[in-house]
Amino acid sequence: MKTLLKINSLILLILFFWSCNTKKESLNSTANDRKSVELVTDYGTMVIELYNETPLHRDNFIKLANEGAYDSLLFHRVIKEFMIQGGDPESHKAKPEDNLGNGGLSYKVDAELNPTLFHKKGAVGAARDGNPERASSGIQFYIVQRGIQNDSMLDYAETRINGWLADHYSYKDLTNKALTDSLQKAIDDKDMVRYTLFNDSLKKLAKTYTKFERYKIPEAHRRVYKSLGGTPHLDQNYTVFGQVIKGLEVVDSIATVQTGTKDRPITDVRIRSVRVLEKD
Repeated sequence: MKTLLKINSLILLILFFWSCNTKKESLNSTANDRKSVELVTDYGTMVIELYNETPLHRDNFIKLANEGAYDSLLFHRVIKEFMIQGGDPESHKAKPEDNLGNGGLSYKVDAELNPTLFHKKGAVGAARDGNPERASSGIQFYIVQRGIQNDSMLDYAETRINGWLADHYSYKDLTNKALTDSLQKAIDDKDMVRYTLFNDSLKKLAKTYTKFERYKIPEAHRRVYKSLGGTPHLDQNYTVFGQVIKGLEVVDSIATVQTGTKDRPITDVRIRSVRVLEKD
C-alpha cells in the first residue's frame, strides 16, 4: 500500500512539472511565433514585433508592408515626450505647406482593445478618428515615445481613461439613441451648428455617466510606466498592436526634430521601407 502511494505521488509530481514546462513552452512559443517587421527611416532602422493578440491589425499591417504601402511615406506628426505618427498616404508627395493627417484607406480596422497590451514606451498603436466604435485607421499608426511616469501622473491618466470610457459607453447607451442619431444626421448633413449642439449635450451627459466598469491601471503596468515610460492615458481607447524591440533610440531621435504647424516636422522624416522579417 505504501509502495502504491509512493508511485502515485511520483506520478503526480511528474505530471505537475510536465504541466509547468508545457505552459512555459506554450508562452515561449506564442512569443516566438510573432511576426516582426523592419522599418527603415531617415534616422535609422527599427524592428517592430506584432502581437498575435490583435490579429486584425497584425494581418493588415503585414499586408500593407508586403504591398509597399508605407514606403516613402512621412512621419507627419511628431510630438516630443508623446509619440511619432506616420502612414498618411497623402504624405507620399506632400509639399511643405500641405495639411497632413486626414488621409487614409477605404476601410477601418475594428478595435482590438486587449487589457494586457498597453502604451509603454515603444508601443505601436493604430491612429483613429473620433468614431464611436473606436475603429482604427486602415493605415496610420503611431509609436509611443514619452518617458517615465510617476504615481501622480498615472492617477491623472487613469482619470482621463475613464473620461473617455464614459464618452464611449454613454454614446452606446440606447437611452441616448435619439441624441446620437441626431448627432449623426448633423454629421451627414455637414451642419456644424447642430453638430456642436448635440455633441455638447452628449459630452455633458458623459460627465455624470457611471454605467460602465471603471478602469484601473494594473500594478504591473504601473511598474513599467515608472521604469520605462509611456503614454498611459491612451490605454483601452486606442488599439496597441506591436512593440519596438530594436531601435528605440531611432524613435527618440525622430521625436526631437523641429516641428511647425500641426506638429509636422519642418524637414521631412521619411519611412524609406517596411518589410516583414523571416524567422532564422
